[in-house]
Amino acid sequence: MKLVDLRRLAVRKQVRIHFHIANGMECVVDEHGIARVPQLKRSPDFNLEQELASAREFLLDHVTPADPKKPAKPRSLTRQELADLTDASPSTGAATHEEE
Repeated sequence: MKLVDLRRLAVRKQVRIHFHIANGMECVVDEHGIARVPQLKRSPDFNLEQELASAREFLLDHVTPADPKKPAKPRSLTRQELADLTDASPSTGAATHEEE
């Protein structure tokens, strides 16, 4: 699972995906597919792709709840559960049609 997979999932599902990185900070991939480390105040001394590779727990936070009266609670996922979601998500490429 790569950062681009999280970005696509966040855009398609309109969620924010949170995960912790080794230095104790948190990365958030927003509903626009932008990965940010809100606590970062200077140029990073780490590679976000490598940090993602070591992340084991993720939090999915819905941006717009399906029912405004019942806002969805953030959902905690393991790495495997999130990988399954990214694999199950449809591709953005053009639909392919089988020839008959």
